[in-house]
Amino acid sequence: MAEWIGIGRRARRCYGFDEIALVPGSQTINPNEVDATFEIAGKKFAIPILAAAMDGVVDVKFAAEMSALGGIAVLNLDGVQTRYDNPEDVLQEIAKSTPQKATELIQALYTPPIKEKLIAKRVEEIKKKKGTAVVSCIPANADKFSQLAVAAGADIFVVQSTVTTTRHISREYKSLDLAKFCKSVKIPVILGNCVTYETTIDLLETGASGLLIGVGPGAACTTRGVLGIGVPQVTATVDAAAARDYYFKRSGKYIPMITDGGMNRGGDICKAFACGADAVMIGSSFARAQEAPGGGYHWGMATSHVNLPRGTRIFMGTTGTLKEILTGPAKVDDGSQNLMGALKTSMGSLGASDIQEMHDVEIIIAPSIQTEGKVFQVGQKVGMGSK
Repeated sequence: MAEWIGIGRRARRCYGFDEIALVPGSQTINPNEVDATFEIAGKKFAIPILAAAMDGVVDVKFAAEMSALGGIAVLNLDGVQTRYDNPEDVLQEIAKSTPQKATELIQALYTPPIKEKLIAKRVEEIKKKKGTAVVSCIPANADKFSQLAVAAGADIFVVQSTVTTTRHISREYKSLDLAKFCKSVKIPVILGNCVTYETTIDLLETGASGLLIGVGPGAACTTRGVLGIGVPQVTATVDAAAARDYYFKRSGKYIPMITDGGMNRGGDICKAFACGADAVMIGSSFARAQEAPGGGYHWGMATSHVNLPRGTRIFMGTTGTLKEILTGPAKVDDGSQNLMGALKTSMGSLGASDIQEMHDVEIIIAPSIQTEGKVFQVGQKVGMGSK
């Protein structure tokens, strides 16, 4: 698979969503009759799409609304929701900032310490609204924050960093023992992020209930530019899914893979499932929702890094309600709304009755898939040419 890139050095060719296409099979199914549900640790969700733990996307109200629609929204415990009693004022200040000053402002606003009392308060607020309380933090805060969140009634806990491995070496501080952590926490734990077969196997061995797949593909993420690391999401998802299937055959435990980032329209999401994803996590599409707290602005979790920010604030605009984005009716022509309608229609056209069968559809390498016959859309910047 590898190609020579110079004397004595070979590199593997990897693929992103724009380079592949899905091939219809020998049968089709009524889209209204396909099963697109997602299950994790015995909990079943009608919508296999998670809203990313980003401050411009998820707050208490958004999490509750996402739950009511049948999905999951992850609240960031390292952000403004737990640093400020009234985060709405802070979010408005970020939204009003100029592009030149946005990162500097975000760095300053994320400097005040986290108020631990707000961790429990935010979880309790979500539960009072009858929402599924899913919260996230970095490994350094996981031990303490998980105890507070679980006591307040959290349903799922996410430990997330740019790159997560089971062997983190540091003399400066004690690293989190992921296996011990997963065993000690009384609710399901999702770990991320990773992109390789070997690391996926290692993380599955910890007892995690799910894994996040993806390094640097997010719309507001600059990790690939700042650090030069990452694997395109098609290859990352296929490799992680292969590890999941091997682990399942060996242990009998099926642990879902959640492709995280790099998808901003229905077609990308459909391709992620075909590559082996059990669910997907997206941020930019939800940043466009009227319910999103960022007011149409979106920034990554690493944007606030004090010395080396690996994200930026981008303007997405507000295009519709969360319901329109998830289940329609779509009012735009670029595939960014009615994501579930797109997924079910794709499944029906491919002859896949459920997500498991989506994993088996034919995938082809098709770099012309985005441009073939689309000259007028590209020229007029509408439909597939508006990206």
